[in-house]
Amino acid sequence: MSRFWSDIVHKLTPYVPGEQPKVSNLIKLNTNENPYGPSPKVLDALKAQANDDLRLYPDPNADQLKGAIAQYFSVSQDQVFVGNGSDEVLAHAFQGLLKHSEPLLYPDITYSFYPVYCGLYDVPLKTVPLTESFDINVDDFVMPNGGIIFPNPNAPTGKVLELSSIETLLKANAETVVVVDEAYIDFGGESAIALVDQYPNLLVVQTFSKSRSLAGLRVGFAVGHPDLIEGLERVKNSFNSYPLDRFAINGAVAALEDEAYFQQTCSAIVDTRESLVDELAALGFDVLPSSANFVFARHKKSNAGGIAAKLREKAIIVRHFKQGRIENFLRITIGTKEECEALVEALKGILE
Repeated sequence: MSRFWSDIVHKLTPYVPGEQPKVSNLIKLNTNENPYGPSPKVLDALKAQANDDLRLYPDPNADQLKGAIAQYFSVSQDQVFVGNGSDEVLAHAFQGLLKHSEPLLYPDITYSFYPVYCGLYDVPLKTVPLTESFDINVDDFVMPNGGIIFPNPNAPTGKVLELSSIETLLKANAETVVVVDEAYIDFGGESAIALVDQYPNLLVVQTFSKSRSLAGLRVGFAVGHPDLIEGLERVKNSFNSYPLDRFAINGAVAALEDEAYFQQTCSAIVDTRESLVDELAALGFDVLPSSANFVFARHKKSNAGGIAAKLREKAIIVRHFKQGRIENFLRITIGTKEECEALVEALKGILE
């Protein structure tokens, strides 16, 4: 039936999400999901929405959620945009803010949805190589561009860029939009939201999927200058005027209100991450410094693809990228303490 496709469909290379096997008793460390469930307050909020009001459309502006985000980050409500996960927010940014005659710049090793959106929205692109140590060098981004986007911490490397370096980047590219994709910022880094009032070209995108344990609800948001937000709203209201449902809006608000639970689970993940890094190093892995809820590691003697295959035989799934420069790395999500201990024991058997 491909003869009925639009011309652009033939040219697309779709994003391939992390595997979601429909098998029980797996230790699933491949998609950076939070190993801890959402706050009990979120579950209560979701139950409260299961009533006859579901026959009505949700608030198209999601003002309750925008207000909660604005209050949490001490910004005004007209500086906040919300969408179905950060991927949808990013999609609107690509179409509404990053499509220009000059190329969009992003790192050569980064979130693999970026080139997909460039293909979908016909955005010219240019990749900027990470350094030999897999860092973003902001000086390398000083060139003509139609915008800049990068994750911070970067994915899949997990390395974080300091706010001072982000400021340098913003100053050097004052005439184009800089999007900082902060899906993992809560696990070790300082959010660039602190800079949005100083830099009208900065858009910061976050998600409730990782640190708030709401991957199944699909809630993302952006914070930036009202002019940037208005551009996103114009795209959104030309595409889907009711993007967030009642469950998503109220569940996300409840997640923001339970700060103690948020801090507790983030701290547990960070503690487990540091323990896992030490264990992996003792097994002969080189592990990049991670500020995310995953680690990026390569073994000094063994092939990453082979390790991943043998882990799968033991019902443990990790992510292996076959991309150049990183083909011998594994990206390992931080699970519970018990899951990471099981991973280490399995690796000991494989490497012996």
